[in-house]
Amino acid sequence: MIRFFQTPQKSVIATEVDHVLSEQEIKELNWLYGEATMLEADQLEGYYVGPRREMVTPWSTNAVEITQNMGLKGISRIEEYFAVASKDAEHDEMLQRMYNGLNQDIFTINIKPEPIKYVDNLEEYNEKEGLALSPEEIQYLHGLEKQNGRPLTDSEIFGFAQINSEHCRHKIFGGTFIIDGKEMESSLFAMIKKTTQENPNKILSAYKDNVAFAQGPVVEQFAPKDQSTSDYFQIKDIESVISLKAETHNFPTTVEPFNGAATGTGGEIRDRMGGGVGSWPIAGTAVYMTAYPRLHV
Repeated sequence: MIRFFQTPQKSVIATEVDHVLSEQEIKELNWLYGEATMLEADQLEGYYVGPRREMVTPWSTNAVEITQNMGLKGISRIEEYFAVASKDAEHDEMLQRMYNGLNQDIFTINIKPEPIKYVDNLEEYNEKEGLALSPEEIQYLHGLEKQNGRPLTDSEIFGFAQINSEHCRHKIFGGTFIIDGKEMESSLFAMIKKTTQENPNKILSAYKDNVAFAQGPVVEQFAPKDQSTSDYFQIKDIESVISLKAETHNFPTTVEPFNGAATGTGGEIRDRMGGGVGSWPIAGTAVYMTAYPRLHV
């Protein structure tokens, strides 16, 4: 069921819960929502602007996690809606939608999955969808079709194209180059690695994880003497290891024009934390670059 809470700012917070809320739970949610009041009605009249029902917002994910940390059980989604004067009120159609009333179905999605689609012509499908599969890859997929005794599905082909892509596998970047019938002694990737091999300087790790590390200066660390328990903080000198990494992404995206933009800087943090025995992210940046507009002033 969905319970509606009205905040002092007159917005409505819809809370999806799998049981009847007790007085104590209502009291705690009222506090969490900034001294809100739970409405007795199961549906509200009027026009409201809020998130799409098909996409759980990051705000909702964080809010639900907070309720779990508070010991509240059975809450699966929390979203905020704002009352507007009419259905013609301005709102960001990329992120929001207009609701004519709020009811028990605002989180219900009645979309039936499409039936499984088998692909009878791999070559034609490859060109149509722009998957850039090589003849060798298509031959491999034909072999899988024979093993399975059926054509591959569109999902299977798309999945293969993604996990076996240049981005993940460096098929071209690390592949063998043959020019005029003569095999070159190194690939593009090997040429880049050769630079590091011949001039390692202060590089400690490269091309092993999805991030590289360089030797840094001796720095002061301010931390508990024993980090496994409560202890006094102390200052001591440690040898630092530094990583600076760039992650390129095309953002914002249509699906998540603002929240999705974090995937670039989030990827940087993920890669560093997964490098070696792990690292401490200090800062992440996100830059949106556009072409030079060539404006005449």
